Amino acid sequence: MSSETPAEFIASWTAWHTARERSVRAPHGIAALRFTHWLTEEATALEGAPGTWRADATGIVGERLTGTGLTTPSGAQIMTDRVELVHGDELHFGDALLRGMERDGVYALRVLDPEAPTRTSLAGISAFAPDVAWIRPARFVPSPDVTVETESIDGHVTTETPVGRVEFELGDEAVSLTVTGGPNGLWAVFSDGTSGDESYRFRFISMQAPTADGHVLVDFNRAYLPPCAFSDHYVCPLPAPNNRLRTRITAGERLPLGQ
Repeated sequence: MSSETPAEFIASWTAWHTARERSVRAPHGIAALRFTHWLTEEATALEGAPGTWRADATGIVGERLTGTGLTTPSGAQIMTDRVELVHGDELHFGDALLRGMERDGVYALRVLDPEAPTRTSLAGISAFAPDVAWIRPARFVPSPDVTVETESIDGHVTTETPVGRVEFELGDEAVSLTVTGGPNGLWAVFSDGTSGDESYRFRFISMQAPTADGHVLVDFNRAYLPPCAFSDHYVCPLPAPNNRLRTRITAGERLPLGQ
């Protein structure tokens, strides 16, 4: 299952876990999200952002920005009264980061603040002890032209096209995970017998792309918490019904510490 020695396996997992904690707790990391402001066509003043903000047919419009100290990621001061953002665009406002977001044609402005309580109170991420027994061989089964409805944690439902299923067994449970992704790898949302008790209500897992014959490894030691475990202002997808497993998967990240 793993070509690493036991010592190499532990060292590799420890490096991954340390990097995850560092990334989540970074000044503008996942835990720093303070607001997700959903926008309408009406210009509105938003908490944590200068000027006023609204949505139009093509993206996000910020106005009344002259002299507010807003800067580009490179540090150049915004000298105009108006800016336009699309999904993923970023601007700096003091220590805070403003980031454009779009979901199914609806736009939002996110504010990531290093002083957000969700970040400043976060002491780390608890995790189960790494165990090579939780690296499972599996088979990838493509499912072209299949669409599914995916519900997010805020109740929004969107239509997605998964790339297929990853099939394997966990004890007496036959597992068929719905996965998305592409040539660079696969990704799934799942819950299990520890969810909502020993671990967060659901978790994410990434996998390398399958081999030409469909072989793929599922390493539950690298299961990780969704962003919404760290801030209520994220809109994470929930597991598909078939991704809600009975088996207790005592591997991977468990819960935020200190929040």
